[in-house]
Amino acid sequence: MESDNWIVQNLQNALDTWNGKLSEIWQLLTQSPQTFKGGGIWEVIVNINGTLQAIGYALLVLFFLVGMVKTCGSLAEVKKPEHALKLFVRFAIAKGIITYGLELMIALFTIVQGIVSKIMVTAGLGGATQTVLPPEIVEAVENCAFLESIPLWAVTLIGGLFITVLSFVMIMSVYGRFFKRFLYTAIAPVPLSTFAGEPSQNIGKSFLKSYAGVCLEGAIIVLACVIFSLFAASPPQVNPDASAVTMVWAYIGELVFNMLVLVGTIKLADHCVKEMMGL
Repeated sequence: MESDNWIVQNLQNALDTWNGKLSEIWQLLTQSPQTFKGGGIWEVIVNINGTLQAIGYALLVLFFLVGMVKTCGSLAEVKKPEHALKLFVRFAIAKGIITYGLELMIALFTIVQGIVSKIMVTAGLGGATQTVLPPEIVEAVENCAFLESIPLWAVTLIGGLFITVLSFVMIMSVYGRFFKRFLYTAIAPVPLSTFAGEPSQNIGKSFLKSYAGVCLEGAIIVLACVIFSLFAASPPQVNPDASAVTMVWAYIGELVFNMLVLVGTIKLADHCVKEMMGL
């Protein structure tokens, strides 16, 4: 509802900021790294990944030799056909993981993106639900006299500030997850080289599990957004018989609480995934 009242405009601007950041999150959750910001960042990350493959191959030999020394009691054991074959297979698999590590990580991301899309389709939501001021509050604020509107200025300033801060905290958390995927992809050849040695292979396993956890955070975030969208579809109840200050204070209080739940869930998405996957 359009209004020339400064108090209403202040609240609506804060809600517009929130709605804009929430819509941006929905776009990020359905966007691939290859198309993010025109794909320029992804090209740089792929180039870094390719450059670090040379270091990964060097570390591959190092971890292989260290693992061979630690797992073999003597040179005679290495000469045994079954043991030599085991070492050769391990070396070949580790080299393949480094060579095709980028494709492996893209495949993991694609699987999780399928999960995110399935959640969205099942929830029946094509985008974030917009949060708007109820007409009762707009009408009550516009009917306030000058002296009566002074407390409303303080309430709306505090409420608008809270909503704006929560909007930026929320979007920063989602961007942080997105950037973590870039970091994992760029540095991947180094930790993946640890698969060459049996004593060091746990590093590579932890890396892949952590990357899968970062990707799976998207599913937790979209679930949190779905729950909030259902909250937004049923906005806080407004008592038309209450004073304007009471109406605005009650509405902002309940709205900020719902927003805190969403922001808290998004920020704790990584901890939630770690608990689910035992990381």
